[in-house]
Amino acid sequence: MLDGRMQQEKESVFYQLPVMALTDADVQKQIKHMMGFIEQEANEKVDEIDSKAEEEFNIEKGRLVQTQRVKIMEYYEKKDKQIEQHKKIQMSNLLNQARLKVLKARDDMITDLQNDARQRLAEIAKDPENYSVLLQGMLLQGFFQLLEPKVTVRCRQQDVEMVQEAVNKNIPIYREAVKINIVVQIDTVRFLSSDICGGVEVFNDNGKIKVSNTLENRLELIAQQMMPEIRVKLFGANPNRKFLD
Repeated sequence: MLDGRMQQEKESVFYQLPVMALTDADVQKQIKHMMGFIEQEANEKVDEIDSKAEEEFNIEKGRLVQTQRVKIMEYYEKKDKQIEQHKKIQMSNLLNQARLKVLKARDDMITDLQNDARQRLAEIAKDPENYSVLLQGMLLQGFFQLLEPKVTVRCRQQDVEMVQEAVNKNIPIYREAVKINIVVQIDTVRFLSSDICGGVEVFNDNGKIKVSNTLENRLELIAQQMMPEIRVKLFGANPNRKFLD
């Protein structure tokens, strides 16, 4: 557009020149006039280039700013996710630690309860009447579990006399029940440890099969059987448990 305008100006100047010869002053004047148009066109070109360069600069600057903005947002979004993940991991660890502490406290309570029950076992043998009845039941159960014609009974040294009485009472009961005779020998060489609160151990003839009916063993069996009920009584029902058997 500028080029066409300049060409028109040049042609206009050319056609305005008189046919007569020009003086030096007229020539200088015409030259200045043409230089003015050239300078104006150059300035307009410069302004156009500057404007275009400014526009391209702003576009590129906007693109770079947007690109960096997206990168920054992605960076902090990633950081937020890492922080959130770290929080979840820490929370999970804290919850697991809390659960472990609760489970340990519960196990400690159960252990204390069992220890207290074991300490009370010693009181059972201090009541001869009830203890003798208990020995009879333990011995008879051992006989029925073995179903052997000859058995050996091991007990505490201080219980030998009471165990012998229980054996004498149980033999007729056993014979009547299974229609088989039984020979019972009380081991008077090896006794149960003095740490045992009471009860008996019944062996077959060769000693390879044993029925342990000590008070401690009976307590352990009862504790295993009643542990779910004990836990419910102490800590309440487990909400995560769907089945009770």
